[in-house]
Amino acid sequence: MLRASRWFAAALAAVLLLSVAGARAAGHVPEYITKAVDDPARPDADKMVDAERKPAAVLAFSHVKPGDTVAELMPGRGYFTRMLSVIVGPSGHVYAIVPASRPGMRMDMGAAAKAIAADPHYANVTVLTTLFGESFELPAPVDLVWTTDNYHDFHNGPHADIAAFNKKVFDALKPGGIFLVVDHAGAAGTDATQTSTLHRIEPAAARKEIEAAGFKYVAHSSALHNPNDPHTARIFDPSVRGHTDKFMYRFEKPK
Repeated sequence: MLRASRWFAAALAAVLLLSVAGARAAGHVPEYITKAVDDPARPDADKMVDAERKPAAVLAFSHVKPGDTVAELMPGRGYFTRMLSVIVGPSGHVYAIVPASRPGMRMDMGAAAKAIAADPHYANVTVLTTLFGESFELPAPVDLVWTTDNYHDFHNGPHADIAAFNKKVFDALKPGGIFLVVDHAGAAGTDATQTSTLHRIEPAAARKEIEAAGFKYVAHSSALHNPNDPHTARIFDPSVRGHTDKFMYRFEKPK
C-alpha cells in the first residue's frame, strides 16, 4: 500500500511538471511571475517601460522559479533584479554581478544594485564585483545565469575574451542550468563587429559563440522582436532607443 502511494505521488509530480512545462510553452505566465511584475515596491520608472521590455514574457521564457539561485550579469538600474528577487523568494538567491570601480570611471556602476541589496524587501540579493566582462566568481553553482541587453558588452573590455567568458558562465551553472541571453540585434552578416559602435550583435553570432562553450541551444522567443528597427543606428539613438529589435535565447548546460 505504501509503495502504491509513493508511486502515485511520483506519477502526480510528473504530471504536474509536464503541465507546467506545457503551460510555459503555450505562453502561460505563472502566478509567481505576475506577482513579481505587479509588486508595488517596484519603482514607477521601471513600470513605465514595462510595455516595451515585456518583463512577464521574458521572465516566463527564462523558466526562473521559486527557490532558484540566479546570477544576474551587469544588472544596471536593477530593472530585473527586483523581480528576480521576488520570484526566487526566501529559499532562493540573486547574485547581482557588477563591474568593479576603475580609475577614471565617472560613476559607480554597481550603485543601484547595492541600494537594492540594502533594502530589506530584497534581502536575498547579494552584490558581487568583477572585472567587467573578464571574470566573475560565485560561491556555488547556480540554476540560472541571466544577461539582458549587455551580452555584446562582454566583447568590449580591455582584455575581453568572449570564449573564456562563455566558458566561465558554463562552469558557473549546475548541470541542467539555464543561460538566458537577451540583446540588441545586429543586421545579418555583421557578426560581432558592431559591439562597441552600435552596441549590437548579430543573433546568429551570439548563438555560435555560446554553443562553442558547450551549451545546448534550447529555444528562442520573438516577444521582443521589432521588424521596424533598421539595425543601422546605435541603440542610444533617439530613433530607436527603447524600441530596438532584440533577440531572446535560452541555452542549457547539458545534464
